[in-house]
Amino acid sequence: MRQAGSWLATVKEQLGDDIEINWRSFALEQVNSKEGDDWKAWEQDSDYVSRGLWPLRGGIAARSQGTDAHNMYMEKILHAKHVEREDVRTRESVIAIAEKVEIDIERFTQVLDDPASLAQIGTDHEKALEHGVFGTPTFVFEDGTAAFLKMFTPPEGEEMSAFNDFMGIASGRKYFGELKRPQPPWPRNSRD
Repeated sequence: MRQAGSWLATVKEQLGDDIEINWRSFALEQVNSKEGDDWKAWEQDSDYVSRGLWPLRGGIAARSQGTDAHNMYMEKILHAKHVEREDVRTRESVIAIAEKVEIDIERFTQVLDDPASLAQIGTDHEKALEHGVFGTPTFVFEDGTAAFLKMFTPPEGEEMSAFNDFMGIASGRKYFGELKRPQPPWPRNSRD
C-alpha cells in the first residue's frame, strides 16, 4: 500500500485539481478473518486487539479536517508502517503520527475515539465489497469499475507515465481482467 500511496502523492502534486483521490477504509483483518461471515472487526468490544482498526480510525479522523490533512496523515502513517517498520496498531501510535501533521489534535482525538469512526470503517468496507475489492490498493473509478494494483513505487521521473499507463489499462480497457507476472522471477530486477 505504501508503494501506491507515495506514488499517488506525487501524481496528485503534478495533476492538482485534475484528479480526485478519495481514500476509504478497507479492513484487511476482516477479509483474512477465520471467524465466519457474521463476525465484523469493527463491531468487536474494547478488549479486541485489532491489527489495523486504529490506523483506519486515524484516517477517518484526519479526513474530518479536510483532504490535505488526510493526505498528510496517510503519507506519515504509511511511511511509519512500511518504511520505518513501526507498530501503528495502537491509539497512542496513531496519535503520535497525527501530531507530526498540521492538524487540530484535540479534534482528531475526538473523531478517533468516536464509535462512529468504527461504523464508518464498516460502511467503507461493505461498499468496497460491492466493487469486488479484496485487497489494497484497489482503485475504484468513476464508472464503478475497479482494479487492484500490486506494485513498487516507480522511479523518479516515471510517476506520470506509469500512472497514464495504469489508467489506460485499468480504467480505459475494461476487457483486461488480470495482468500478473510469474513469481519468481518477479520482483527480481524489478527495481533496476
